[in-house]
Amino acid sequence: MIKPLMNLTGGLAAALLVASAQAAPLKQEDLSVAEVLRDRALESSDAYSLVESLTVEVGPRRAGTKGDERAVAWAQEKMKALGFDRVYTEQIDVKRWARGHAHAEVTAPFPQPLVVTSLGYGAATPEGGLTAEIVEFADLDALLKAPARKVKGKIAFINKRMERARTGEGYGPAVQGRSKGMRAAAEKGAAALMLRSVGTDSDRFAHTGMMAIDDVENPVPALALSAPDANLLEAMLERGKPVEVKLNVHNERLADGPSFNVIGEVVGREKPEEVVLIGAHLDSWDEGTGALDDGAGVAIVMETARLIAELPQRPRRTLRVVLFGAEEIGLVGARQYVEAHTSDLDKIVMVSESDFGAGKIWRFDTRIPEGKFAIADQMMQLLAPLGIERGNNKSSGGPDSSVFVARGVPAMGLFQDGSDYFDYHHTPNDTLDKVKPENLKQNVAAWVVMSFLASEMEETLGRVSTEQ
Repeated sequence: MIKPLMNLTGGLAAALLVASAQAAPLKQEDLSVAEVLRDRALESSDAYSLVESLTVEVGPRRAGTKGDERAVAWAQEKMKALGFDRVYTEQIDVKRWARGHAHAEVTAPFPQPLVVTSLGYGAATPEGGLTAEIVEFADLDALLKAPARKVKGKIAFINKRMERARTGEGYGPAVQGRSKGMRAAAEKGAAALMLRSVGTDSDRFAHTGMMAIDDVENPVPALALSAPDANLLEAMLERGKPVEVKLNVHNERLADGPSFNVIGEVVGREKPEEVVLIGAHLDSWDEGTGALDDGAGVAIVMETARLIAELPQRPRRTLRVVLFGAEEIGLVGARQYVEAHTSDLDKIVMVSESDFGAGKIWRFDTRIPEGKFAIADQMMQLLAPLGIERGNNKSSGGPDSSVFVARGVPAMGLFQDGSDYFDYHHTPNDTLDKVKPENLKQNVAAWVVMSFLASEMEETLGRVSTEQ
């Protein structure tokens, strides 16, 4: 049942000021405050307006671009307007790249155009383009095992389908071709790489994304095909005739440059040096407007902090929101943050991240010592009415958060329904109309419970094994 809002201030103040000893690790008065915050989020949180603002006023924001610069300025302005106590940036260094045109067409035996997009930081074709025969591989492993003579001078085509799953677990097996395929193709002397987009849709949109480019001596053009066009190539190859494709691609590597992590804090009243870190990534790919990846996450964590900042008093420890830069090109902002703050990592009592779109949360995972499970169990009392179930203790907290977990920082994760997330991921179709305001309210309601209670709990969660 949703609590009435007319007496929120008095109810919150009373709940915050009551002091009593409890046998359970989380006090009843803190649970009561979290319950009111949860219900307020369901009724009146407005994360949607933040996503709308980011996608309309900034739009695409690939790391190192003018859009990225606008996003950094936008985030600072919004955090200040939302009532954060401290707002600041920390510079990171990023590799920069300019996307140009990408054109592909079958020239024989059945001439017709293909819908493609360059993969991040991919090379250009020679002036005038290139034409070569397609050689198909079921997955990255098949390409790696192929003799170089089979690949040399040809266009390697990785035709690996991604499986749809609520958890998004089909992404890991499929994305290997994108991340490592160009290196494998280049080392075998291929003219170029093409791969079935890493996605679960049947739309004629290609999915971009990052590749491993470091130390590749002779990078080659690398393109993702839309799923229907991958099907088309597959069907052509099944007819037993050589298939030739012409590629004309223009991209350019630029000099390295700066980007920024944007950080906002609600400073703790008793233990300001101890930090609950919640994050999202501010950058996006340049094909869509980054509404799902990761504008929704940005809005969720910012709105969570706003609701907590409106309490009559600050939480016990600091709530720090980090909008990481350059996540899409290799968790760059998170990695550089951890390196810059190595000596302070023991002060981070919990880390979590929202970076899986805008679906409803259905599972609560943790990565905490077993002796602290009672804290998660009490959080579940307030999460369960939101339709959330208890998950496992193997959470990374999210992509950027995984860098912290690797150093022993405890994590919690609120798992969204990602059944259709990879229909839109890294495509021109990642736009605001895919975000449902009611789903965002449920997300914020869950996040505010977890974040407030982690910030307010008297004890910490300790450290986790990096081998867990």
